[in-house]
Amino acid sequence: EKTWIVLDGPVDAVWIENLNSVLDDNKMLTLANGDRIPMSPDAKLVFEPHNIDNASPATVSRNGMVFMSSSVLDWEPIVEGWL
Repeated sequence: EKTWIVLDGPVDAVWIENLNSVLDDNKMLTLANGDRIPMSPDAKLVFEPHNIDNASPATVSRNGMVFMSSSVLDWEPIVEGWL
């Protein structure tokens, strides 16, 4: 069974860099104290930021991007997609 972790909010330059190891193929979260926490192979991360101004090129290259402009996509299709 797949587990989806949805991170909705601004991208902070410090914490997003700590997630780079999770976004790699090894899916290993490395904490500041050196501890390493493996992520399940079935776990998927979804970022839903307003912008990615604070993300480094290394972080951006580890993600697939889907841009949906609020000027062409109303809220109803998004709600229907979740139901």
